[in-house]
Amino acid sequence: VQLQAFGGGLVQAGGSLRLSCEASGRTYGTYKMGWFRQAPGKEREFVARINWSSGMTYYANSVKGRFAISRDNAKNTVYLQMDSLKPEDTAVYYCAADIPPVEGLYDYWGQGTQVTVSS
Repeated sequence: VQLQAFGGGLVQAGGSLRLSCEASGRTYGTYKMGWFRQAPGKEREFVARINWSSGMTYYANSVKGRFAISRDNAKNTVYLQMDSLKPEDTAVYYCAADIPPVEGLYDYWGQGTQVTVSS
């Protein structure tokens, strides 16, 4: 399984970006996909996730109301729409997938895409 993330870049505070992450390989039965981020000098933190079958979503409090995660099952792609961006959203963003046979942990990770928000 491979995950490829796209869509990072430089944006001014208050702006928007949309990240995409396409999964390829043996993805049948994916349990969930998520986005994480890691800012310089900080630990990786959870941003959002989506259950693949139900579409239920969960967000970190820091992004709730500003970010939206969605999926396209046919394309095995997860998106992260980021609006009202703040300088503190600056980080490398990673997508991750929880794929059978064992549900629970994220088994696969993308390469990361840089998001920089200028003030």
